[in-house]
Amino acid sequence: MNPFYTAAQQAARKAWDFLRTPPPPELFEKNTLIGAGGDRSSGLDLALERIFVDALGSFGRIDSEESGSIGEGEATIILDPLDGSSNALSRFPYYGVSIARLDGQGILREAFVANLANGDLYRLDEEGEALKGSLFESEWKRPIPSPHPEIGLFEKAYAQPEIVAALDRAGLKFRAPGAVALSLAYARNTNYFLFVGPFRIYDFAAGLALCKGMEIAVEEEYVLVSKDREVFDKIRDILKECGL
Repeated sequence: MNPFYTAAQQAARKAWDFLRTPPPPELFEKNTLIGAGGDRSSGLDLALERIFVDALGSFGRIDSEESGSIGEGEATIILDPLDGSSNALSRFPYYGVSIARLDGQGILREAFVANLANGDLYRLDEEGEALKGSLFESEWKRPIPSPHPEIGLFEKAYAQPEIVAALDRAGLKFRAPGAVALSLAYARNTNYFLFVGPFRIYDFAAGLALCKGMEIAVEEEYVLVSKDREVFDKIRDILKECGL
């Protein structure tokens, strides 16, 4: 495993330990500053940002969802230090970290997503294929997709009642767990991943890279991923019917 992934995994383990301290209550409060991603940052967001900046700063300039541009370097590291921060602040166990590293030409070289609630890790190998590991084990393997998934993942579904109703009529069940990068990392285990609305690079840079080999549509209005072409086409037809 290359030094960047080693540093990311070590930082993820440090973040895991920090979250189980537990952190002081004041870190669960949102501050008045708007982060680079457009949301108000919590003390928890910023505490985890410090952990990953300290670990990864030597590998390039960091573009963090919380603090924006940090440090210098030819490469750019796109960091969401707490993917699913509302879940973490609510102690709902579905949150993690998303990290993508682009070289000086803007080509993605490394992608790393960690579930800081259960220890699942995802990264790319040297050929750009997804691997799955754990904070508690040293072995990395190809992720094993669920053979007969019964649900999709529809992030921010609460803002799209018309599409929700159309998916229901089509019998396409879903969950909306609230952490985009994690949901992309788990896309192989589900029927589909769907996100509708404006999206930010912090949420998608690493997660989409982990979906190589699947059906992927990145449009101005939505992002759709599925390993099943029939399901993929059916949802695209639904989105068209809904005006997208």
